[in-house]
Amino acid sequence: MAKQNIYDNEVFFEGYKKLRDREFNANKLFEIPALFSLLPDLTGLTILDLGCGFGEHCKGFIERGAAKVVGIDISEKMLEVAKAENSAPKITYLNMPMEDLDKIEGKFDLVVSSLAVHYVDDFAGVVKNIHNLLNPGGLFVYSQENPINTSHSGGDRWTRDENGNKIHLNLANYGVEGERESEWFVDNVKKYHRMFSTIVNTLVDAGFIIEKMIEPMPDDEMLKQHPDQKDLFHKPDFLLIRASKK
Repeated sequence: MAKQNIYDNEVFFEGYKKLRDREFNANKLFEIPALFSLLPDLTGLTILDLGCGFGEHCKGFIERGAAKVVGIDISEKMLEVAKAENSAPKITYLNMPMEDLDKIEGKFDLVVSSLAVHYVDDFAGVVKNIHNLLNPGGLFVYSQENPINTSHSGGDRWTRDENGNKIHLNLANYGVEGERESEWFVDNVKKYHRMFSTIVNTLVDAGFIIEKMIEPMPDDEMLKQHPDQKDLFHKPDFLLIRASKK
């Protein structure tokens, strides 16, 4: 099966880059702080970053004391930016899909992935390979779109009042797992929906112990600055998990 590489689509790439360059976006406000809150002390660790994108996290891991970082991404365009803007002697970037993790040699203390696994069909296979690549006691810390988000399969996500204000989320087909196509900068962006139970059981079946899960929510101070983020009380954008190898 061909691996999806939507980030090398020129229109998608430019749209995504503009979104990430904004001072305030959901990643910077919620996903990145939550992800880093789940990380251990990185001093001396060997780290694998799956779907490393522009490489900001790889550079950040080195700055926090990591001994070695390998960043992989299927997108050549993303890695061009990573190598130009976030290179360092202790970082190696590899152009490969995470479905091919069995080709990576060596072991890691920590595997990190930011908002990438929902693009992967064979989640169980990827999780099994991650477990094999980790040293005993190693950690897998990752974020993905929240399953309430990935379940969406068309139509308006929201029921609104006569003034257009969002009243509640329209949730359907949560229990129907598998491929979803959405429009995000371009048509036919493929994501894969899995229920919470499937995600948890896949990790457990691979030999992981789930230590913590986060669905980031805005606090009062955040709502004062960004009142539009109250939507998250209806629909969390992200799910983050920290799991350890037994």
